[in-house]
Amino acid sequence: MKKLYSLGVMALVLLMAAPGLAQAGRPQTREERIQMLIDQAIALNRAKNLARMAAERENGGLSVYQAEAAMHGPSAESPFVDNGDGTLTFNFVGGPPGFTTPTVESVVTVNTIDWTITMDYNGPIRR
Repeated sequence: MKKLYSLGVMALVLLMAAPGLAQAGRPQTREERIQMLIDQAIALNRAKNLARMAAERENGGLSVYQAEAAMHGPSAESPFVDNGDGTLTFNFVGGPPGFTTPTVESVVTVNTIDWTITMDYNGPIRR
């Protein structure tokens, strides 16, 4: 049931993130819409993984840093914002492996067009 819920949430997020679904005035076929949703889900997952790995690198590697659980789970449930310009910004926390209280906040923007990664912030939690 949780998997079905996650897929529904992901589909909703992806539909909201894709305002121009029709190509050149012709309606998309069902198969084209399905393929577009699959492609967007794959891109979101790739962006999430790239953001998490950038934070892992920046914080000394997996032996000393672990991102919060949301960065390891379903992509649609990860803490991200679609900036509307082909980039996604992830804002998440982490700490030493097995942490209970996070110590580091990371804000990472991933460009889903050319897959460049920008570390916007990485330091003490600002909340």
